[in-house]
Amino acid sequence: MRGLWLGLGGLFLGLGLLGVVLPVLPTTPFLLLAAGCFARSSPRLHGWLLAHPLFGPPIRDWEENGAISRKAKRLALGSMAAVLLVSVVAGLSWKVLLAQAVLIAVGGAFILTRPDGRSE
Repeated sequence: MRGLWLGLGGLFLGLGLLGVVLPVLPTTPFLLLAAGCFARSSPRLHGWLLAHPLFGPPIRDWEENGAISRKAKRLALGSMAAVLLVSVVAGLSWKVLLAQAVLIAVGGAFILTRPDGRSE
């Protein structure tokens, strides 16, 4: 089972690192998943992620307090709004727009109800 967690952690870490350079791929959720997987399989890799100067603080905020920084909240909500706007401009069907709007509303509500993390 440890090998499965380690493999998933590596996959999610890779996807998170791709998200740094690809604007359509989120970074933080994949890094949070990687940290969770590494916590179950590799204390060394989990510790490395937590100690990383860029990736560590949001992961620690989440693990310790279930918190998301205000900056991350603004970025996430802005990205969600931009995706919905692009979909409207692209002329997607009302069914697709409705599904997107509902999912974005649920995701946005989750984000907004999390405590604020440490200031950047």
